[in-house]
Amino acid sequence: MATTGLRQRLRRWWLARVPACDSLTLTQRNVYILPTRAGLVFALTLLLMLLASINYQLNLGYALTFLLAGAGLVSMHLTHGTLRGLTLHLRPTTAVFVGDAAPLEIVLVSRGPARHGVGLRLEDGATHGSNIVWTDVPAQGQATAHMTLVPPRRGQHPVPLLVIDSLFPFGLFRAWSVWRPTAQVLAWPRPETPTPALPQAQARADEQHAHLSRAAGGEFDGVRAWRRGDGLRQVLWKKVARSGELVSRDTAGQAARELTLDWQATRIGGAEPRLARLAAWVVEADRQGHAFRLTLPGVDLPSGRGEAQRRAALQALALWH
Repeated sequence: MATTGLRQRLRRWWLARVPACDSLTLTQRNVYILPTRAGLVFALTLLLMLLASINYQLNLGYALTFLLAGAGLVSMHLTHGTLRGLTLHLRPTTAVFVGDAAPLEIVLVSRGPARHGVGLRLEDGATHGSNIVWTDVPAQGQATAHMTLVPPRRGQHPVPLLVIDSLFPFGLFRAWSVWRPTAQVLAWPRPETPTPALPQAQARADEQHAHLSRAAGGEFDGVRAWRRGDGLRQVLWKKVARSGELVSRDTAGQAARELTLDWQATRIGGAEPRLARLAAWVVEADRQGHAFRLTLPGVDLPSGRGEAQRRAALQALALWH
């Protein structure tokens, strides 16, 4: 227990000195190298070969020993050079529901020769991850490594430490570096399943506007010009094909009524179950093309529709506390 606590304190002290960034260039200052188990066995074999050559005065034994030792030294230089000079960029992350895999895209750029056998893995701070993504980077080019992170609960989650290492070419040495990104992954509450029925739509204060518009020959004839925020389901594609202009459905009932997704209307106990039900309502209301308003204790999201409204509502649910 004492050894584990000391190791964790040393780890925290060392990580506090690793700068956080979303772009990292590997240099001699942040690339480390040590012999692997195979490298130690190789060194022991060379030592035995050298002792045997000295004992039996074998000139060919000397030649073979020093030839293999030179190859080992060259492999150490190549292993370190595989990482040295690489630049890594983490692309912006995307929000996901709790339990879904959030994609992480790391772009590796080489401004010099080709790099072979570059591995990346996530480290959770307690155990070393076993899922390694291997990639090769072409000379004067770039490659993309795809990884995933599964957030266990809602809210913001920092991207764990990324370990970059290489055993190329012979596996006698391991070169590695540690990267601490600043990016975070947003986890939305997982919607309740099966999706509960949406609450009853409430009449808006401007309900009489529909009657006035129809009396004045306004646009409440079922069709109106497309507006930013309209979903694809509202677009009348047949009319678009004929006229070449984007138009959307707009009925009097749709214009005059809106959904209010209220915390109290969930009628369920517990904060997390309520958030799950509200998330299900948000997804369903967006799927049906409804305008909706979201109200939580301390949060009041104005009415709107479309993808921007959906993401804003899910973000409010994810960050609520």
